[in-house]
Amino acid sequence: MASLMLRSMQRLQLIKWPKVEFDRKMSSNCGKKSALKELGKVTTIVADTGDIEELKKYKATDATTNPSIVLAASNKESNLKFVCEAIEYGKCQEGSIDKQVSETVDYLTVSIGSEILKIVPGRVSTEVDASDQQVDKKRILIKLASTWEGIKAAKILEKEHGVHCNLTLLFSMVQAIACAEAGVTLISPFVGRILDWYVANTDCKKFEAQYDPGVISTTQIYNYYKKFEYKTEVMGASFRNIDQIKALAGCDLLTISPALLEQLAKDESDVKPCLTFESAKKMDIQKVTVDETEFRYKLNDDVMATDKLSDGILGGAVVQPLSGSEKSTRIAIGLFASLLRLERVSNNNRPIGQCMFHVFGLTSNSQMIEQFVKCSSCVH
Repeated sequence: MASLMLRSMQRLQLIKWPKVEFDRKMSSNCGKKSALKELGKVTTIVADTGDIEELKKYKATDATTNPSIVLAASNKESNLKFVCEAIEYGKCQEGSIDKQVSETVDYLTVSIGSEILKIVPGRVSTEVDASDQQVDKKRILIKLASTWEGIKAAKILEKEHGVHCNLTLLFSMVQAIACAEAGVTLISPFVGRILDWYVANTDCKKFEAQYDPGVISTTQIYNYYKKFEYKTEVMGASFRNIDQIKALAGCDLLTISPALLEQLAKDESDVKPCLTFESAKKMDIQKVTVDETEFRYKLNDDVMATDKLSDGILGGAVVQPLSGSEKSTRIAIGLFASLLRLERVSNNNRPIGQCMFHVFGLTSNSQMIEQFVKCSSCVH
């Protein structure tokens, strides 16, 4: 089993948002015309849900888990058996109550992830060592924050260990370029969170889709990637409305909440690709190379990106416990307590990249890689 330190790190950083990738064939299903079906013809749609029934409903090919989704899943009657098994397992472990809580949550996360693997033919992102479940490493996608340290770690994981990564908490072009140069599998620019910052910090409180700062940022990243033929995929995330989604039609992947998926399914308007490889190739874009000094300078110079990255790293430590059955609530409280303990660690005025590793108890890329390799080497 990976160390408690590693598991704590993974809960907060590796898997932040639950995602389920749709098969493009869903767009050819019979029925009335819908924006969802039209969108599915040009973009791989990823549902922002971890509900097993929804996975079956939407014929998912991929899925991810995170602390919030594990808590929500533990509140469902259909998953009560996993909760009971996890609690019994945790109670039998030696050590302090903290260790028992950690073991319980890990067991529950792996159990739910393994159940999802029975439904989806593709990958499931996970936060813990799943070796006991005989999980193929190729079916795992690891999420890392788009700090300089996270990007460098992802480069080593991808090239030297065959661990595929999704770089998240991405809010700027300089982060995207560094990710592409590192050869990561996928990035997740947060469209909605970028918009949130501009609404909160500027006089403009409403943006049309074509002027939406999150849409503009993701479009620029997509065009840059396609212009210079980077293999890294772009998955727009964190949407606030379906206009943002339709404005990014043609993007490699888009992860969408169930509420917005329902709106798209009921929307009968035409959806045409706004982003295409062909148009990107024709654009007059200058290629740049980003080293550590340039990365830190440009990121620090971008107030929005710095604010949102900080919020994502430090704010991610809080997961609210959910109401429900007594046993589900016990799991929620245990996980909440574990995460709260990490949140109490002071950043000591360190740069945000260093602060992230201080919070997780890791002080260098080499320590992070060593822990990941120990975990991934156990996966068959």
